[in-house]
Amino acid sequence: MRIILLGAPGAGKGTQAQFLMNTYNIPQISTGDMLRAAIKAGTELGQKAKEVMDAGQLVSDDIMIGLVQERIAQDDCKNGFLLDGFPRTIPQADAMQEAGIKIDYVLEFDVADDVIVERMAGRRVHPGSGRVYHVVYNPPKEEGKDDVSGEDLVIRDDDKEETVRKRLAIYHEQTEPLVAYYQDLAKQDVVSYHKLDGTKKVEAVSAELKTLLG
Repeated sequence: MRIILLGAPGAGKGTQAQFLMNTYNIPQISTGDMLRAAIKAGTELGQKAKEVMDAGQLVSDDIMIGLVQERIAQDDCKNGFLLDGFPRTIPQADAMQEAGIKIDYVLEFDVADDVIVERMAGRRVHPGSGRVYHVVYNPPKEEGKDDVSGEDLVIRDDDKEETVRKRLAIYHEQTEPLVAYYQDLAKQDVVSYHKLDGTKKVEAVSAELKTLLG
């Protein structure tokens, strides 16, 4: 059950990742978490990564692949794992193939940009508690106010339309080419590729995943 999740920011990957982790007892591997853990543990790769990051540079694909290999060799990955946010680029995907990191399923969450913008730009957050509302899907009882404390809700910078559009542009440019890449590997029977409609209700998408993965 080695899974890669693909899809634009706001396509609902995070929600379904939780469902998959709980259902199949597999960990979600986030490259950010891995980097922090390796640096904290002072591993050889962690030290290399720290030097690069301290110099204000991006950690190379080689180091990232090494970290992924180290991470998936750990006990909690024996049933499989979930990769979200990696690989981000074709060279990273190539490097994973060359390193012999086997993937069983690639799951793409497909949501149109305008829908994502509406989803994200409609979010309102209560800073004190972290409670999240949505002007359309989960509105507060009183507009702009937290249900519990009555305090003002805010729009996080990450959720502002301009920021969301920028993140989507980066996704289309850098990461979307992976869709064709993995579809091609699926034709060669290297992976199993499935495209899911991310605009469906959360429960419907979860049920579809359960059917797909068994």
